[in-house]
Amino acid sequence: MNNTHLDCKGLPCPQPVLQCKQHIDVHQPEAVSIAVDNEAALQNVTRFLENQGYQVGNVQTAQNEWRVTAARAADAQAENAPVPQTAASHLDPKTLIFLTAPGVGEGDTVLGEKLMLNFLATLPEMGPQLWRIILVNGAVRLAVQGSPCLEALQKLEAAGVTILVCGTCLTHFDLLDKKAVGQTTNMLDVVTSLQLAGKVIRP
Repeated sequence: MNNTHLDCKGLPCPQPVLQCKQHIDVHQPEAVSIAVDNEAALQNVTRFLENQGYQVGNVQTAQNEWRVTAARAADAQAENAPVPQTAASHLDPKTLIFLTAPGVGEGDTVLGEKLMLNFLATLPEMGPQLWRIILVNGAVRLAVQGSPCLEALQKLEAAGVTILVCGTCLTHFDLLDKKAVGQTTNMLDVVTSLQLAGKVIRP
């Protein structure tokens, strides 16, 4: 079995995922193990490998260190991997909401947070065109326990909207273990999503 190991400890986001992607693109290994040293990288690498058709597990080898192990069945396919946009997709445009702060606009902070709650509660009116919501920087606070916007985001996710929450940002604010909605993501996912979206809205 073609089995390889990647040491991604100490690499900033999104390097662990990029290292995995580059290795898989070139070598197409049947099995691979990756060493990481933070929970955001653990979640990002795990989700990426699952999207590539691997069965994934992990073991904690030391404090704040994990070894992710992945093996692919002979008939496995990357069913969830991003698909390049085609001309037909313009008939069903994908709208992406890109949020960078816990409030809407500049000026009064309290007002901005109220507007954000109203904005998220109104997004279902977009219907099936609403594809994905990305939260980066201070906007990751919207997705954690105790957020006044949490219920609105959970309803959107339950309706099929993908919510991606920046792992580096969660780690920076010490909120990774408080995330209550969405998938922990990395900059590769962010860039790919922006590329595939037919329309990007940043309130």
